Amino acid sequence: MALQSMTGFATVSGQLDGVGWAWEIRSVNGRGLDVRLRLPEGGETLEPVIRAAVPKRLVRGNVSLNLKLSRMGDDGTPVLNHDNLAAVIDAAAQACTIAEANGLDVQPTSVGELLSQKWVWDTGQAANQGWVEAAKKQVPEVVEMLVNARRAEGLAILSILSAQVDTAEKLSKDARASSDARNARTGGILREKVLALLEITDLADEDRLAQELALLAVKADVTEELDRLDAHIVAARALLAEKGPIGRKFDFLMQEFNREANTLCSKSNDTGLTTIGLELKVVIDQMREQVQNLE
Repeated sequence: MALQSMTGFATVSGQLDGVGWAWEIRSVNGRGLDVRLRLPEGGETLEPVIRAAVPKRLVRGNVSLNLKLSRMGDDGTPVLNHDNLAAVIDAAAQACTIAEANGLDVQPTSVGELLSQKWVWDTGQAANQGWVEAAKKQVPEVVEMLVNARRAEGLAILSILSAQVDTAEKLSKDARASSDARNARTGGILREKVLALLEITDLADEDRLAQELALLAVKADVTEELDRLDAHIVAARALLAEKGPIGRKFDFLMQEFNREANTLCSKSNDTGLTTIGLELKVVIDQMREQVQNLE
């Protein structure tokens, strides 16, 4: 299974014996798999079929599936519910009269706004139930179309993440070079300060000063953090090459990325190295935003 996003949308429609229907399925990010259904009257028997089909193809995401039903005319177009439409127009006229009598402004309603309301259309609930079996056969197709939509977005995320991992690798190399240059500069400065201190005081303990100098060097050393960053970059590329759900693993890896970047900034004590560390944190945050969409 290719890399998938958790967000996607798909629609499928059908028509049988004067009844038309339209499936709408969409998914967004979720910690697990949550399926929510909105089915018309008479379509209750579809629920177990849908709840059995979705987990076979999806692992994570909040999935919403809506089935809209309408009566179709002989020409294949939806049929207006004239009684509902007339009743609403009469009620609206009465409301306008009352509002104007009380000095209230009334905003006009367009025909398009009225026709966008589902109660304007005949739902076909009184028709025969043959449509249920026909709609049931479309359930695998509906789910597969969502899978394809999520896979297409997953490919786009793969391209983005790959570029961001490359950027993180470059910044890690820049940080290592900056760290080496910093060590060369600060090492000489510290030695000069120690020698100057030894010359002006008789109380200085050369062994103790050497220990303190070594301790300072260890505290400022970022080699371990950079080594771990390099290892995380290798792990990220390995995850991107996997064929299956990697969202949870990648999310945990991003936490490790962020931890090393934070430590790098706190130990840098150098403007150039800090700047690189901050750039790295920005890239990591951008990666995390993309990872949140992965299944």
